[in-house]
Amino acid sequence: MPREALVSRSELTVSQEVAAILPDGRRVIRWTIGSPAGATAEVLSLGARLQALDVPDRDGRRANVVLGCDGVGDLLGEAAYLGATVGRYANRIAGGTVPVDGTTHRLRAQPGGHTLHGGPDGFATRLWDGVPVREGRRAGVRLRLRSPDGDQGFPGELRAEVTYLLDPAGQLRIGYRARADAPTVVNLTNHAYFNLAGEGSGTVLDHLLRVDAAGYLPVDEGLIPLGPVESVAGTPFDLREAAVIGERVAVEDPQVRAAGTGFDHTWVLDGTGLRRVAVLSHPASGRQVECLTTEPGLQVYTGNHFDGSLTGRSGRPYRAYAGIALETQHFPDSPNRPEYPSTALRPGEEFRSTTVYRFSVA
Repeated sequence: MPREALVSRSELTVSQEVAAILPDGRRVIRWTIGSPAGATAEVLSLGARLQALDVPDRDGRRANVVLGCDGVGDLLGEAAYLGATVGRYANRIAGGTVPVDGTTHRLRAQPGGHTLHGGPDGFATRLWDGVPVREGRRAGVRLRLRSPDGDQGFPGELRAEVTYLLDPAGQLRIGYRARADAPTVVNLTNHAYFNLAGEGSGTVLDHLLRVDAAGYLPVDEGLIPLGPVESVAGTPFDLREAAVIGERVAVEDPQVRAAGTGFDHTWVLDGTGLRRVAVLSHPASGRQVECLTTEPGLQVYTGNHFDGSLTGRSGRPYRAYAGIALETQHFPDSPNRPEYPSTALRPGEEFRSTTVYRFSVA
């Protein structure tokens, strides 16, 4: 199917095309949101995922800065989380059980016994319905999904929505909304892996990362939080001043080793409301992205598991540290931790969350 322009303005365009066909014959749609000011985003209906994001470096050279694969087999398998909207509950739930209003619900779990990113058939593997949208000077796509009662074991029917909006300056805004017809839990995020040198160009070990957080959540060998928030002071997790990622993950620290020689932890963010919480930069290209969010936590994952078995859109294999995920979300295992911010959603309430990735060059 040829690409069809759906929204056209002097500053932004949105077009769509068929990107792939699923084994059952359903079509995967790709929306391309373009900005002549220097940024272009691609969004797939499969997993409501950010498939590509082209931004310029200090010399105006554009490159795709998020990891992604094209093959349906990869997107339904090993690459399922790359750029995807993950849920119904992002991150881990210990033992695959969720208590809701006194009733314990048994969830589908992955190997190891915990439920990750909503279960083996979570939102990342679903085909979402999408329509182009425009809000002021922003343009993009809004995608919706109905998750039935009992989906992966979660109670209540959930109707989820995610909206990607790009503005002419290259700022990408991701907005999430959800409603349920019975008490349940929800925690949605985007699982894009960034490499500001360009997708497939190598590792992010030379990137600088700053996270505005005085605390983090140590984890056990299953990457389940041990419990209380601990101070980042005196640890490799103190990123209140920008630090080189490679230097931090090389530190001999039990928590760094617990995540597979890297980060796979939640930072407990300072402040509330929509605020800047992290800055990732690549000195060689000058590219920089600021992350803003309304969420209380940021899961930083340095792609420790990549082993070369996945080949990206560049045609190059993804090896360890090929990208870094900055997942804005509530805390792991919150339904089982009443001391953590609540992820409960009840009828008549609406889950809302906003994350912004703001690109610039230095």
